[in-house]
Amino acid sequence: MDSHHLDTLLLVGSGVLILAILAVRVSVFAGLPSLLVYLGLGLLLGSSGLGISFADADLALALGLSALVLILAEGGLSTKWEHIRPSMGFGLLLATLGAAVSVLVVGFGAHYLLNLDWELAFLLAAVMTPTDAAAVFSVLRAVPLKRSVSGTLEVESGLNDAPIVVLVVAISAGDLADHGPWAFIGLIVFELIVGAVVGFVVGRVGAWLLHRVALPASGLYPLAVFAFTVLAYGSATGVHASGFAAVYVAALVLGNTELPHRVATKSFVEGIGWLAQIGLFVMLGLLASPDTFRWWHIWTGLAAGAIVTFIARPLSIAVCAVWFKRPWREQLFVGWAGLRGAVPIVLATIPLAAGVTGAHDLFNIVFVFVVAYTLLQAAPLTRLASMCGVLSDAARDVEVEAAPLERVSADLLQIRVPPGSKLAGVEIGELRLPHGASVSLVVRDGTTFVPHRTDRLAIEDDLLIVAARSVREETEARLRAVGRHGRLAGWNED
Repeated sequence: MDSHHLDTLLLVGSGVLILAILAVRVSVFAGLPSLLVYLGLGLLLGSSGLGISFADADLALALGLSALVLILAEGGLSTKWEHIRPSMGFGLLLATLGAAVSVLVVGFGAHYLLNLDWELAFLLAAVMTPTDAAAVFSVLRAVPLKRSVSGTLEVESGLNDAPIVVLVVAISAGDLADHGPWAFIGLIVFELIVGAVVGFVVGRVGAWLLHRVALPASGLYPLAVFAFTVLAYGSATGVHASGFAAVYVAALVLGNTELPHRVATKSFVEGIGWLAQIGLFVMLGLLASPDTFRWWHIWTGLAAGAIVTFIARPLSIAVCAVWFKRPWREQLFVGWAGLRGAVPIVLATIPLAAGVTGAHDLFNIVFVFVVAYTLLQAAPLTRLASMCGVLSDAARDVEVEAAPLERVSADLLQIRVPPGSKLAGVEIGELRLPHGASVSLVVRDGTTFVPHRTDRLAIEDDLLIVAARSVREETEARLRAVGRHGRLAGWNED
């Protein structure tokens, strides 16, 4: 690639990125999922639009898997363990047993009802089964859900890619027929367990190192955190385990560790997650060629989507919920909120890159399914959450960013009072922070002042608190307790 082509690529790429960022506001205003806007940008730029040709399935697969790694890392780093722990069992069962039920139902349905041959039918079933982490996490940002529901969706979307990738690769390579179903099940169990162990070890080692190594610039911490999650992926794949399970578990461990500059790290990884989503969806839009779509692709995509959405998904939820006491309304919402997004399209590039017969038809069918059913499922989510009684009315937790003060063995904590927090109206003295911690500065509407103990906090205030390292955790716990329960926290509840 010469310098002229590189300059053109940078120009076009930066323009597309700016348009995609602005498109987030357009999608919110129009009530459309942003991923559809990004796909539309890709289609507009592609061979059926402005004429940019992109048909390299191998490159698309490599870029797609790389983007999924970053999206899973962002999801794990943004997930609080205390929120998903009660739902871990249900979410894990959905990611494994639920996925198996869905694949079987859709596979037989695609063969007997849609007249697809067995290989293409079960490839279609496997590709359409997993929920998409990017789509699910975007829903969780927009719709405040009860922890039992949001935790289930997060765990399922974070872990169900791992077994499905193994299945799609095995079918595409013809390994499933050679080794039999039981050997394949054993392989999936091995990859999931070993991948999770590798991710846990890498996450713990990364947290230990970041706690003990004072980096010279705060911007290095987010880079180091992301590097450890990618290291977990590479380490797991190096021992033939699930890299997706490893990256999610490593990110979960790192995200739930008291790391320096945690809020800055969260903002950085959220930005990287958005960048990965934008690049992924635009690329998949470029890869698609609407002029090759036939009515058969549209009909099959809609029909197969109906089997997944209205038969396979509810059945898999019901089978897994037998082991857990979940209300039927919660099951209904979890079933409907399992958005697919880009993951099925990325998985459809695996047989495309492997040269499987009918892979181009499969890609077109899956593309139609994703566009149609993302629109269908995303539009009524807020209203459905309200009808099912799964909306959360809890106030937002305060976010605490910490900067180490090494010479005095203390930490500088930065706290913003979020909307809905019961910190608003509380006097500084009523915070009752532990001995060794004090509010040093308050920033309100761009004005800074040293607070008196009778000054009251307000929404969107930024507080700077200096806390001795020995009482930092106690200080954070106290702030969160007041944020949830008000000035009487600690007196009116256990």
